[in-house]
Amino acid sequence: MIDVIRAAWVIARRDYVASVFSRAFLLFLIGPLLPILAGLLFSIAGAGGGADQKRPAVAVIAGPAEAELLHAARGRLAERLGDAMLPMLHIAAPEGGAEAQTRRLLADRSDGVVAVARGGIDAPRLIGPRAGVADVRGRLALIYDEARAARAMADAGAAAPGPVAFRETVVERAAGPDAAGHAATARAGQLVLMFLTMILAGMLLSNLIEEKSNKVIEVLAAAVPVDAIFLGKLAAMLAMSLTGIAVWGAMALLALRGLFPAVTLPVPAVGWGAFVALGTVYFVACYLLLGALFLGIGAQASSVREVQTLSMPVTMGQLGVVALASSVVAAPESGLAKAATVFPWSSPFAMIARAAQAPEIWPHLLAIGWQALWIGLIIRFAARRFRVSVLKSGGPRRRWFRRWRTS
Repeated sequence: MIDVIRAAWVIARRDYVASVFSRAFLLFLIGPLLPILAGLLFSIAGAGGGADQKRPAVAVIAGPAEAELLHAARGRLAERLGDAMLPMLHIAAPEGGAEAQTRRLLADRSDGVVAVARGGIDAPRLIGPRAGVADVRGRLALIYDEARAARAMADAGAAAPGPVAFRETVVERAAGPDAAGHAATARAGQLVLMFLTMILAGMLLSNLIEEKSNKVIEVLAAAVPVDAIFLGKLAAMLAMSLTGIAVWGAMALLALRGLFPAVTLPVPAVGWGAFVALGTVYFVACYLLLGALFLGIGAQASSVREVQTLSMPVTMGQLGVVALASSVVAAPESGLAKAATVFPWSSPFAMIARAAQAPEIWPHLLAIGWQALWIGLIIRFAARRFRVSVLKSGGPRRRWFRRWRTS
């Protein structure tokens, strides 16, 4: 066993140095950052249109007195709700032929009108496409209600009450925002874990293609135990993946602090220190569970075409596992969530979500032990398949075909 570990260390060090200290590794590090940078550039370019272009506008056909009431009502509501929450009002003086004026206002593209309101504030009528009317109906009704209430107070000669001013007491935390923040952190943790696993563990499918094609694998198999080759390659790819994650994490942290200094992320239930530590452990577990299986499966392929054929079912299987684990966020105590926690390939995704939503640590210790058990079983099974492929013995498969032919 010591000889296997020593040989695996030599293989791992050789593969790690050959991968990390190369130009291709720099391209590998830059690759995932390109779509993120492209998304930022498109979002910045799209944000230059201004907020007014995004808000719906309503053309209101009204006289001067009602127009003043509506503008004043909208101003009072905007002070409380925010100007962006209310539709913009474009007042149009009544002209001859209400129907013709309505059609003309709806056809005018310069103001971005989605609906036309006419009939006064006592019997208003809203005219426009179904989507536009549904978008502004409720918020426009608030403005009209406020205008009617202000007119009624003025007609009665009563002074409008002043705005309500609360005496505020600020506390550290509340259950509602904490729950929403924990759920957002849980989903983000699962998304990051899935993204990293799909990028990094999927590479193990094609890890041996080059070495099998140029006969390097046969030289290695003659020099060291085959199990050492499997363990060494798995450890080297894991170390390379952790190196890439460290670089990406450092760059993301610097970008977050430099570009968005005022942004505060929701704190996970276990705290950021424990969450990052558990996330690292669950990534390693997920990588070994999937990576060992992928390395064993990929060793059966002898060409790039076969690897491409295997990539689709492998990717769909990963998405299915993440879909199963996502049930933990919405209903942590449901039967489906418990099944996702127990199923070895979805357990890391389920437990990273639990770390964001529940402060208890002991379930994670049990989950890590359970995942370690399955990692040992999967590595043992995958190493056996790897040995069969490298040595080209194919024993079990030939015996099965021989049995099928004789029957």
